Formats: sequence, structure tokens, C-alpha cells
Amino acid sequence: MTLRFLLNGHEVETEASGANVSLLTWLRARGLTGSKEGCAEGECGACAVAMLRIDHHGRPRLEAVNSCLVPLAAVNGRAVVTVEGVAKPDGGLHTVQEALVRAGGSQCGYCTPGFVVSLFCEYYRPGRSGFDPESISGNLCRCTGYRPIVEVARALPTPDPADTTLADIAHAAPCVRSEATPGARFVRPADLEGALRVLGASPEAVPIAGGTDLMVVANAADPGEDGKRIFVSLSGIAELRRFEIAPESIVIGAGLPLSDVEERLAEEAPGLVPMLEQILPLFSSRLVKNRATLGGNLGTASPIGDTLPVLLALDARVAVAGPEGRRELPVSDFFVGYRKTALRRGELVTHVELPRPLAALQRFYKVSKRVLDDISTVSAAFALDLTPDGRVARFSVAYGGIAATPVRATAVEERAAGQPWTLATIEALLPLLERLGSPLTDMRGSAEYRRRVMGKLLEKFHHETAPTAKAAE
Repeated sequence: MTLRFLLNGHEVETEASGANVSLLTWLRARGLTGSKEGCAEGECGACAVAMLRIDHHGRPRLEAVNSCLVPLAAVNGRAVVTVEGVAKPDGGLHTVQEALVRAGGSQCGYCTPGFVVSLFCEYYRPGRSGFDPESISGNLCRCTGYRPIVEVARALPTPDPADTTLADIAHAAPCVRSEATPGARFVRPADLEGALRVLGASPEAVPIAGGTDLMVVANAADPGEDGKRIFVSLSGIAELRRFEIAPESIVIGAGLPLSDVEERLAEEAPGLVPMLEQILPLFSSRLVKNRATLGGNLGTASPIGDTLPVLLALDARVAVAGPEGRRELPVSDFFVGYRKTALRRGELVTHVELPRPLAALQRFYKVSKRVLDDISTVSAAFALDLTPDGRVARFSVAYGGIAATPVRATAVEERAAGQPWTLATIEALLPLLERLGSPLTDMRGSAEYRRRVMGKLLEKFHHETAPTAKAAE
């Protein structure tokens, strides 16, 4: 399979040597060694590169992504900028590079290229106003030299109107149609029907959206496994990138990157889904969210997947398409075992539907070693409606990290129904949590700790929402 893409302003043509080959591996073999391999898991940002996309407003924008998690074949028809391409065409330093030099924003230098690329993308972000900590949250400095780097990020100027960098990249990017070449190990169908045909025809076919989970596994796999896998890219399927707010529901496409979900909620429905607004800043890093999708988080079915308790608490429905047609099922029926789902062979999640009206009081809590870019020890999602006299009209409780799958606390919900939203009610609910799930002891926490945290998070939710109940009385 021949690939054509724009690299640092120049069109390149290369052969895809295998589905598992990452963009980072290819770049370094080509001599572009500014991009480093620090972890091969998307946690350090040393491999950050910028990729161009056109957003839902039709604007070109550069997004920082982890090149270790991007299959080389996925950049076909795209525009990529590595740290070597950030400088001005005449060889002068870019504004971001100059600022880092002046501030002394580098120590050993290993992480510096990743920070340069992330700040380069932030510099050109449309509508940028003020400092966004997430712009560099996915970049790890092992020398802990964050202060001068953050100072640079805080002081980024507005791009000069005469700066045509973004427009030039967008104009020069090659146009490549989605393809499904027979015999290829990486195919990018143009529509859902094409994807389903490939998935149905080969048991080796694996759907890939952002690849932020799948490529971690691929990077650690035996190279011999590469020849046995066919990646079916979902990036060319417009149907999977839906985002609709209707009176009866909110529809989020399974292939819409989480950074897009976050942005569109803020623009089109601020405050409508508080739990999603609370969780998305905590979901990994911007580097990951620029590619990770809701469908991917569902498909991996991890018991500590961040979005999954939220979807459970919001009574989400999962829409699925496959060889036998389309169907919908409650997200509570979607998880059937550890990293196992109710998807049948050849099926794909197309979108998630959140029924309206949503609960008035919503909270998501994530207990982890670090606030940002970390795996949860326990997570919890609560959605509550109260009657005018302060009683529980609707209550949804979901936890992650306490069983083989994310779980709903249905016994708690049923016991709370109709009860006054008081501390006495919470104390009556706590013993029911002792029978929920089967928490394990591991490096992030003991089983006893997890059980205690479950109850404390319920108490925290009551503490934060009790004033609302008193006001209703």
C-alpha cells in the first residue's frame, strides 16, 4: 500500500510495511529523531507530532498527538509536522522556540521536542484565549523543569495576522480518498457498509479508531503478529462522527474524538451534561483525547474506563451495526465480562444516545494517584433528581474499578427511591455497598481501601448536593 502525506511542508510517498508500524518508528528510521520514544504508551509526550484536521467549523487546526500510537498508514492523506518542521522556512526559530530559549525551558532536552510541538499546536489553536493547562498536560518532563515551560505557555502571544503557517499546511495537504485495497493490512473504508464488509470477511480484521489502546498492545506485541492482523480504520466514516442535541436525546458518534466531544459540549450545550464536562478534563491528556473516542472506550470494556460509569449513570443506550443489521441495547447490558462486550462478530458501535431529560444533579469522581493523566483506583458517577420536598425521585449510581466490569449499584438506587435526601438515608445506603462488586488488591490500592472509597464518594456526593435539597424544602 502506497502512502502519500505532507511531512513538514513536503509531500512524501512511502510504502506501508505493516499494520503495526507506528508513525514514530517510521520517522526515526527516516532520520527525524527529534521525536523520542519515551514509553510507547502515550503517557510521556516525548513523541508528540502535530497533525492537521479540519474542525466542525471548517477551520484548519493543528493537534498534538502521540506518534507512538498512530499507525503509519493512518496518516495517508494527512499533514504532519514534527519538531524538525516547526522552525521558520528561512531557518529562524519559531515564536514558541524563541520563547523556550529565553525562558530556559529545557534541561536534559529529552522532553523538549514534545513540549515544542504541543506549544506549537496551542499557539495556532483557533479562538485561543488565556492559558490552557491541558495544552501541555500530556508532556512529561523527567527533570521536573516545568516552571519555565509553563511560563512560556502562559505568555504565548497571538499569532501575527501575516503568519500563514496554518493556511499553507492546509493548502498543501494531499487529497487521498478513503480506500479498502484488497489484501492490504490497513484499510480505511469510506462508509460504514464498507467497514462491516471487511470485518465480516476476515476474522483477523480489527477495527481501529484512535488507536490509543490498541496501539499500546501492538507496540508490545511480537513483530510476527503484525502479519496476522488487519486494521480497519474508522476515520473515514462520517456517520461515526455525529454530534446531535435533540429535545429527547443527545447523540455522540462512536468515532468522534473526545477532544471534539469536549469542545462541542462547551459550545453547543454548556452545562447540559455536567458529568461529561467533569470527566473529560480528567480523561488522560489532550494528546490522547485528540484521537481517543467514546466507541473505543466502550469497546475496550476496561473496568477502569473513565467514561463508562458516566454512561451507566446517565442510562445511555449503545447503537450497534453489524452483518445482521442494527440494534440498540442499554449500556448496562453492554459489558458481559472482563474486557468483554455484547458485540457480536463483525459488529461496531455507531453512536451512544443519552436520553433526556438528564438528572439535575450530576457528579463524577475519580480517585487516582495523580489528578491528571492517570489510571483510576476507583471512579464513581452519581445522577440525582429530587422532588420539591427533597425526596429522591431518581437516583443512578455507578462505579468503576471495583469489579471485572463497571457496575450499577441498583440495590442502592432502589433503596433510595422516595427517601428524603438526608444523611440518615445515606447511612442506610452504605451497608448495601458492601455487597457490590469484588474489588481487588493491587498496586493502586487494597480491596479494603476501595470499599471504603466507594462509601466515602457517596457521602461526598450527598455533602455537595444536600444544600440543594435544603433549598428545595
